[in-house]
Amino acid sequence: MLSAVASFSSLYFATLLLLLGTGLINTYLGISLAEAQVSEIWVGTLIAVYYLGLVLGARTGHRLIASVGHIRAYTATAAVVTVAVLVQALVDNLWVWTFLRFMAGLAMVTQFISIESWLNEQTDNTSRGRVLAFYMVFSGLGTVLGQLSLTLFPELDFRPLVFSGICSILCLIPVALTRRLHPTVPQPAPIMLFYYLKRVPMSLAVVLVGGVLTGSFYGLGPVFAYKQNLSSDQVAIFVAAAVAAGLVSQWPLGWLADRVDRAGLIRINALLLFIITVPLWGWLDLPYWALLVLSCGLGVLQFTLYPIGAAFANDNVDPERRVGLSAVLLMVYGFGACLGPLLVGVIMRELQPGTLFIFAAVCAALLVAYVRPERVTGENLSQDAPTHFVPMTEIQTTPVVAEMDPRVDPETDISYNVDPMEEEQDAMEDSDESQMSSSLGQETVPEHGSGTKV
Repeated sequence: MLSAVASFSSLYFATLLLLLGTGLINTYLGISLAEAQVSEIWVGTLIAVYYLGLVLGARTGHRLIASVGHIRAYTATAAVVTVAVLVQALVDNLWVWTFLRFMAGLAMVTQFISIESWLNEQTDNTSRGRVLAFYMVFSGLGTVLGQLSLTLFPELDFRPLVFSGICSILCLIPVALTRRLHPTVPQPAPIMLFYYLKRVPMSLAVVLVGGVLTGSFYGLGPVFAYKQNLSSDQVAIFVAAAVAAGLVSQWPLGWLADRVDRAGLIRINALLLFIITVPLWGWLDLPYWALLVLSCGLGVLQFTLYPIGAAFANDNVDPERRVGLSAVLLMVYGFGACLGPLLVGVIMRELQPGTLFIFAAVCAALLVAYVRPERVTGENLSQDAPTHFVPMTEIQTTPVVAEMDPRVDPETDISYNVDPMEEEQDAMEDSDESQMSSSLGQETVPEHGSGTKV
């Protein structure tokens, strides 16, 4: 176990520093803008465009790495992220800040692709699970420490931005000095959205809601906590408690998810999430300790929706299509993370801070109503189902890391060889042939199976 950490220590440490700066600035923006009485719409927009940059930057990042190599691409994009952070300390204009946060997300995803390519290229089949687990641990730890580092700055002036910029520069050192061989240039998996939408619609709904809730909490959670008359230190701890609880709970939850029906587990998770948001609707004056307890509960329930939804999807997709599935899951999750802060920002501006959790309760109720075990037909159940639960963090990871997933076999995966348009056309032709054969009283066997309501 320790040898796995030691062999990739430079890459893990770079990830830790990278997410430390990111975790700090996301919470800093929420608190500082709330102090300045800036509209919640702006706060939501700044978080939304950051996630939008992460989603859109994956393809650009692949092309950049293919053109100049991993270290040059990592160095260039780290410089872009650093400049985007530090310019915010010099320019006090929200339109400029919006552009800078988009550019930060666009550039940062290339850094993740570079690190994950190294991890994936130099990991054998026997250790992929351990390497991925430690990568997720360091990612989550960096995010938690980023929240807590805000307590070092009693006054929310430009210094947190400088600290975040320093972290962005320091994360260059482990990568620049790594002795590891350069990995091959990664190829982006095609986005076969319609194929997977027909195959696992229930799982994609879970992932979408998980993204909506995560983006909303990161963007507007600090604003909610600040308007509960908490200090900036207390706000940072409130957010850090949720992130830490969500990270730690993934291992015991994974043990449970491997032993019970996953559709039922998702439904129970959503029901508990609905219940735990009720005290936060704004009709109770809660003490600080109660807010921390509820924050931990929120972290356990909302930050685990993505890995449970991903496990649910993997159960119903053929093993050779799972890299492509990961690409779609991340895209859907990222879209939710963009949409959530925008919607909640508008609602909080028009109503009151507690509507953040009224919105979360509505999302949870929709999952309770939609995800039902009796709707799972099992028609497309994979031969290795139930697949093992794999702990996962949020959108910061890219489809490259999917190849380290123990549920994926890179040697047999065909996701990269499939044309999405051709796949969709074949599916439509199969459907037409099936209907024609049915009318003639003949039996047909589709190549990839019929869509299952999972």
